[in-house]
Amino acid sequence: MSGHSKWATTKHRKGAQDAKRSALFSKLSRNITVAARLGNDPNPENNASLAAAVAKAKAQSMPKDKIKSAIDKAFGAGADAAVYENIVYEGYGPAGVAVYVECLTDNRNRTAADVRSAFSHAGGNLGTSGSVSFQFERKGQVVVAKEVLDTEAKKETMKANGAAGDEEEFMMAVAEAGGEDYEDAGEEWIVWTNPSDLMAVSKGLEEQGIEVKGSELTMVPTTPTAVSAADAKKVQRLIDRLEDLDDVQDVYNTMDMTDEVIAALEEE
Repeated sequence: MSGHSKWATTKHRKGAQDAKRSALFSKLSRNITVAARLGNDPNPENNASLAAAVAKAKAQSMPKDKIKSAIDKAFGAGADAAVYENIVYEGYGPAGVAVYVECLTDNRNRTAADVRSAFSHAGGNLGTSGSVSFQFERKGQVVVAKEVLDTEAKKETMKANGAAGDEEEFMMAVAEAGGEDYEDAGEEWIVWTNPSDLMAVSKGLEEQGIEVKGSELTMVPTTPTAVSAADAKKVQRLIDRLEDLDDVQDVYNTMDMTDEVIAALEEE
């Protein structure tokens, strides 16, 4: 699956995302609240959806007190008892790139209007349910840093993250944990899992002494769409516009992230 991960698609834009950390935490909090409420249990060990939501928040360095507050909100009352629903929007962006948008909203009409406007302004078209979902496959994704901070050293130094420091050893660890596949993403490894095995694989790696950076469910394009550098910038503008919407949680696309495309997006 090398090159098809959401991480490979977005890591070059991490700096811009960090600048919007407050908005990101707001979305992650909403995701945690909904997962806790739907699972009817504030304990991640008993609520798989909540465990995944918390793991995703931790991967973005969301503070523990904010995570706890989001969980507590799930069982609040009054203004804190807003009911959110999951909605998916599908469509096509410039150059025929399929776009899959996952939202959490307490106002379906507002979200539909905002998403439709984003597609229109970017030269895309919002489609019907099922119009592009067949071009994606749901997968679990675990991010593992190859090196971690050595907390026992007198000065700040890095050390190998257990077996993650050696590819052959890591391959064996992934197999032992029940992972389906893995790929090299530079300073990290991306481990792919069956969606239902995500948390088990993450825990399995940690039990082997490997520190997990984050884990989440993602949508992987089964047939990436080839685009020019110019069209890639147009597609990215649509993605950015969608991700700026408060109700949007995740945006997936089929754009083939070649070295040329990544270089073009880094110029933005």
